[in-house]
Amino acid sequence: MSSWETYLKLARKYQKIPLSEERRLIAKAKKGSQKSTEEIILRHIGFVIFRIHKRAFPEFLRRFGEDLLSDSIPILHQKIKTYNLKYRDKHGNLKPVKFASYIWKRIDGFILDSLKKEIVRAQKERCNIRTHDADFRSDVSEILDDAEN
Repeated sequence: MSSWETYLKLARKYQKIPLSEERRLIAKAKKGSQKSTEEIILRHIGFVIFRIHKRAFPEFLRRFGEDLLSDSIPILHQKIKTYNLKYRDKHGNLKPVKFASYIWKRIDGFILDSLKKEIVRAQKERCNIRTHDADFRSDVSEILDDAEN
């Protein structure tokens, strides 16, 4: 079973939960509960998979999807630590926010930045191969010219 299939299986097992339960788990996680941290992350694997599918073209999804997903886990850990349980709107009213709403821009940014890096890397590799091929052809041409003279 690939890691992608494992993640999909986890996403089906750990469905969305109500905001009140989510906030309770985040509060425990912020106090050091590893079990609560893991549960929040597991319950948001499906959301991260959805965002990867939404942002990545099928070719990039096949090539980089698993890496994007596994590399997003530390982001979820970091976002749990910075989630504000006491967030208030501009009028001072308590405004609870779903964790998925809190993380989506960061996850999307990470996906797009990662894919851009991969595209640039691939373009550089192709450029290096072309340069190497051109140098090789030039060397062969010189050898053939010398052989003819």
